[in-house]
Amino acid sequence: MALSGELPTPVYTELRRLAAAKLAGRENGQTLDATALVHEVWLKLDKAQFESTNPSHFLAVAAMAMRQILVDRARAKLTQKRGEGKRVELPDLPAPLEDEQIVVLDEVLGRFAEQMPDHAKLVELRFFGGLTAVQAAESMGISLSSADRMWKYARAWLDVELAE
Repeated sequence: MALSGELPTPVYTELRRLAAAKLAGRENGQTLDATALVHEVWLKLDKAQFESTNPSHFLAVAAMAMRQILVDRARAKLTQKRGEGKRVELPDLPAPLEDEQIVVLDEVLGRFAEQMPDHAKLVELRFFGGLTAVQAAESMGISLSSADRMWKYARAWLDVELAE
């Protein structure tokens, strides 16, 4: 899929759904809504001249872009207001986190990616991208049972790291 021009309606609808799920329940002071997040993802991918004919691959790359955008915004907000570090709980399903928690999760996920890149990719797709287990497994080209095992391992590893 070439990114020049308008975003195809089915792709826009899916990205908007994922972004809305990711941002649901965020604090009222949040300046980024689902539409703005999708537009930022689109601009980021267009600027990088990303092309793909595989919808699963496109969603995976869009999930990475969402993560980068959310982490960058959280870091920017934190530089304006420095607070104490908070313990981060990784929920079972993608859920909104506070800015500080997003930054901590990103840092821990970066360390995890050095050891277990496929597992970290799965967390990124499911947590930051909002993909279901089935969508993430398809995007990575692995079976659902493999994705489930990887998710359980990643959750356990991240729970230990985030508790510290």
